[in-house]
Amino acid sequence: MAETSPAHHAPPLNNPLNDDQVPRGFSFAAVRAGIKASGKPDLACAVSDQPATAAAMFTSNKVIAAPLVGQRHLERSQHHLRVALVNAGNANCATGEAGISAAQQCCASAAAIFGCDAHSVFPSSTGIIGVPLPVDKLTAALPALHAAMGSTAAHLQQMAGAIMTTDTRSKIAVASFVVGGVTVRVAGIAKGAGMIHPQLESAPPAAPHATMLVYLFTDAALEAGVASDLLHHAVEHSFNRISIDGDTSTNDTVLLLASGASGVTIQGHSHATAHPVDDPPTASFSSALESVCLSLAMQIVEDGEGIQHVVELNIGGALTDADALRIARSIAHSPLVKTAWAGCDPNWGRILAAIGYAGVAIDPASIDISFGELEICRAGCISPRFNEADTHEYLKQRDLTIRVNLGLGSGSCRFWTTDLTTEYVQINSDYST
Repeated sequence: MAETSPAHHAPPLNNPLNDDQVPRGFSFAAVRAGIKASGKPDLACAVSDQPATAAAMFTSNKVIAAPLVGQRHLERSQHHLRVALVNAGNANCATGEAGISAAQQCCASAAAIFGCDAHSVFPSSTGIIGVPLPVDKLTAALPALHAAMGSTAAHLQQMAGAIMTTDTRSKIAVASFVVGGVTVRVAGIAKGAGMIHPQLESAPPAAPHATMLVYLFTDAALEAGVASDLLHHAVEHSFNRISIDGDTSTNDTVLLLASGASGVTIQGHSHATAHPVDDPPTASFSSALESVCLSLAMQIVEDGEGIQHVVELNIGGALTDADALRIARSIAHSPLVKTAWAGCDPNWGRILAAIGYAGVAIDPASIDISFGELEICRAGCISPRFNEADTHEYLKQRDLTIRVNLGLGSGSCRFWTTDLTTEYVQINSDYST
């Protein structure tokens, strides 16, 4: 068996990405198509040298966006794609049959430019909903997009920048590991800062056009089923564990493309058992993919619209992990809790109330709550160790940890969220005007 090294995770975000970290077998580009009012780059693509194995997860929102062609193309191509095409500034959502036709035209034009079948193109859009997509602008920019293609770190960074909307920074993460002397790379880019509460599924009712868009690339070789399994596991513990405002977009999408250019094949495994990893390359790939997904998820939370606090919720002592997750979401989505965090107000009773209406089994007399290392609530009542001044001072920090122990079982989860500020309200009160 070939020797496998542990996965090496992404460097700190202020470290520049280098060419050696970019997965082999892909090229990237971004240009200005004239969709964004700012005039910044708004059309981007990733192109695989050969058909790449593809896996995707989509929003669980039941409101269906117009362009369904991405999912259809994934199915028709038997999960092998050549081009991921993304525009920002227009969501092409709630645009009816004209929106579907627009997406199809973009795919056909891109296929002609990049030399592949139209169903090998996966389109995505992000931006304002309900405005017709200016197809002519997009198709006119495709030759320039093709001419700008390159496989360097700078090209990947350009793509990451072009897909942003209300984001204040681009989001990139990388990881790698070595199998038998061969380096396998995983990289990802994402956009998202508001309308963030992904609830991603493998079989979506909605189209791949999203407020949260994530593109993952690897030069490992994967079969479609293996890619889907590993992606589902990584997403469940990253993007499905974050919320900025509790609003699940109609279009959230995570797309994984595997070029196979490294020559290293990942066999895959089932996550159904407690100790599922028995193949070292698979274990290393799974770790690398999870690391990239979690990094991108955290970067999305860190860039939340108008936020002043990033909050990690550690829920323990629930009857099941699912119960713990429901409680975390209940706390994360409470406007009263979120505004208290924004004001550095140690109003822990609001957290207790959010736990109570989460819809899971609890015993109020068994609940303990801590802010960082400060005990706030013991056995459902104010702790004798509670110090309002110390707690208020703790809440002035940007990064907060809230621990809840329900005292009932072994169910647990970690969840990341933010406060709710007046700046968030200002950003979203005039988004379309």
